[in-house]
Amino acid sequence: MGRVLELKNEMVEKEFSEYHYMDDIIQDLKLTPEDLEIPIPRYFIHERNKVLQDRERLFAAILNQMDVTEKTEPNLMRILTLERAIKVIQVAERARQGRLRAKFMREIHKDSERQKKADEQEAVSTDQAAVCIQKVWRGFMQRKMTKRLREEEMIFLGMAMDPKLSYPSQNELATQNNKANRRTRQEEHEDDYQKSIGSVIHQLRDVEGPEMKETMKDQIRQWIIECRDATGSFPDYPEEEDGGSALIFAEKNPEELAEELAAKEEDDANKKPKGKEEIKEKGKKGNVEDEEEPGLKMLPSAFLADLEREYNTFSEVWKNRNESKNFSQRHELELIKEEKRKEIEVEIRKQVDELMRQELANWKLAVDKEKRGKGKGAAKKKKASKSGKKKKKDKDLTADRTTESLFEELVEQELLKKAENVQLKDYLGDYSYLGTTLRQSDIEPMPSLSDVRQVVALYAVLPLGSQTVHEKSPLVKSILLVGPSGVGKKMLVHAICQETGANLFDLSPLNIAGKYPGKSGLQMMLHLVFKVARLMQPSVIWIGDAEKMFYKKVPKDEKELDPKRLKKDLPKILKSIKGEDCVLIVGTTNDPQSADLKSLCKFYNKIILIPRPDYASRYVMWKELIKKNGGELTSVLDLSSLAKISDGYTQGHMVQVVRSILTERRIQQLPKRPLTASEFVPPLARIDPVFQEEEESLKNWYAKTPLGKKRIKAALGKEGDEETPKTGGKGGKKKGKK
Repeated sequence: MGRVLELKNEMVEKEFSEYHYMDDIIQDLKLTPEDLEIPIPRYFIHERNKVLQDRERLFAAILNQMDVTEKTEPNLMRILTLERAIKVIQVAERARQGRLRAKFMREIHKDSERQKKADEQEAVSTDQAAVCIQKVWRGFMQRKMTKRLREEEMIFLGMAMDPKLSYPSQNELATQNNKANRRTRQEEHEDDYQKSIGSVIHQLRDVEGPEMKETMKDQIRQWIIECRDATGSFPDYPEEEDGGSALIFAEKNPEELAEELAAKEEDDANKKPKGKEEIKEKGKKGNVEDEEEPGLKMLPSAFLADLEREYNTFSEVWKNRNESKNFSQRHELELIKEEKRKEIEVEIRKQVDELMRQELANWKLAVDKEKRGKGKGAAKKKKASKSGKKKKKDKDLTADRTTESLFEELVEQELLKKAENVQLKDYLGDYSYLGTTLRQSDIEPMPSLSDVRQVVALYAVLPLGSQTVHEKSPLVKSILLVGPSGVGKKMLVHAICQETGANLFDLSPLNIAGKYPGKSGLQMMLHLVFKVARLMQPSVIWIGDAEKMFYKKVPKDEKELDPKRLKKDLPKILKSIKGEDCVLIVGTTNDPQSADLKSLCKFYNKIILIPRPDYASRYVMWKELIKKNGGELTSVLDLSSLAKISDGYTQGHMVQVVRSILTERRIQQLPKRPLTASEFVPPLARIDPVFQEEEESLKNWYAKTPLGKKRIKAALGKEGDEETPKTGGKGGKKKGKK
């Protein structure tokens, strides 16, 4: 995961774009777009299952308590507005007219039934009746057979899915059961493993601990005596920062050890000037290498040391290990003892170091008073220098409160919310198959929804899900999701929280209006949010309508809300977020033009532009949304035409239309009256789409961001290089400017 994030960072710096189009590559390699999807590891949730369950219970208890308090409050009389009163009267009147109309139609139906019975009483010949029945039956059977043959042909040509494949087979069901059984067995083995670790540590500490202690003391005493005999004076005991007595246990003579300590001190003293010279030399060498080998050069990976260490562990421990007798895959006690013996040895060594330092000081006091005084002075100097390095820590405003009480307060103030149950795969969208072709024609393509899903997985989900990846990969502190209303920005925020098990904090300007008033109140609110976010990480801090925080000019209607309240304090806290803090700030906006561009781009590390869904994405969405809401896809429903006429409509619009059509009554009528594309047209016509001009304005705004400017500059540079040999003089200059 870390290497993929490092590669992504290098590609962004090389191409000056958050999106990379590989449709030509997957075609050459005969791959499918699904092969480029970023898989979300399941262990993000499974390993934190207990923590998430506890959090769910805490949420439920707080929300239940809030419901009880709301019910006990006296019910205030609700004032009915004129518009609402008219609407109530209209509903009642229309219902009355509907009942009368139904009664009238029922009477007409009864009359027609009576007329039919009277006609049937007339004599009809048996031959005519038989011919009529045969005609209807043969027509029905022929249509049924033709339909079946057509479906079989479409399945044979690969243009339709076999309905048998839509249901899971026996093998798939068996595989799912095996996975579930394996996971329960893993949990049982993990519990046994943790219990055995505790018992092994206790056993080693009681049985081998005293012997280790005495052996270390004897070795240290022997070393002190050897140093005294060789140098004529008692040595200085190694500091805990240098490794303490671990240095003594190395296979070296006292003279070699003293020389090594002296050399180390000299290196520390001369480190800074040497570093600058080395950097200059490396810079010169680097320039030469760059000239010799042009092209993309990957920076050294921060994860290489971890990979090498794990590979060495595998080679030493597991590669040649015979596991044939361990069929149940239980833990090995001997391996646990070897691992924990080292930890206990380190723990005991620290205790021994404290005792031996005191013992050495007593020996020096008895034998060498002058050197002891010097050592003490040096120690004082060292202590003074260490104390000078300490930085002032920020004052904890809630030091006397528990995490649960802070959590409860944030939930009550609606600053901490429960994430909706959506996953990243629910953000539907197809792949862009023309990205490379458009770029070769010097046209910057709009990203597809599949690209958006991939970028969110790389920048948000993977780093938040793994502490190690977050610490060592390129740090992304904040992301801004930009796009028209209804494209699924809020859904992506909830999906990030669900995939990683993160807490969702809401610091939107509208949500914090009127809460924690004053400067001190604002500081307390931010302190509460970020303290709980760090203690219960991973956490996502969502800022809806992010442009309001950086308004160029605050509208008159919103002056009372004070939308620019967080503008000064939040950027300061953003700087304090480090690699070990799994906290991500996600902003969403559909009107970035109203904000100050410089301030907005300075606050958000990454800006992701989300477009309207294209034809392929709309086709997939109509198909999945109709299925999800209880509809059935038949040959009567022309999805292709529906995807074509819904150009400009967002995912939110499509969800709204599908829900309005597929009511309970309509779902019951589906067997007799299947869905048609024409049913979806009237509800779509009542909604205003996102026009091309709005999308172009967002695209033009994105071109003014730092990354957008670099992309345009790079494109113009290439064009200039191509045009220079062809044109010359003033005319050439004008074209270059264009």
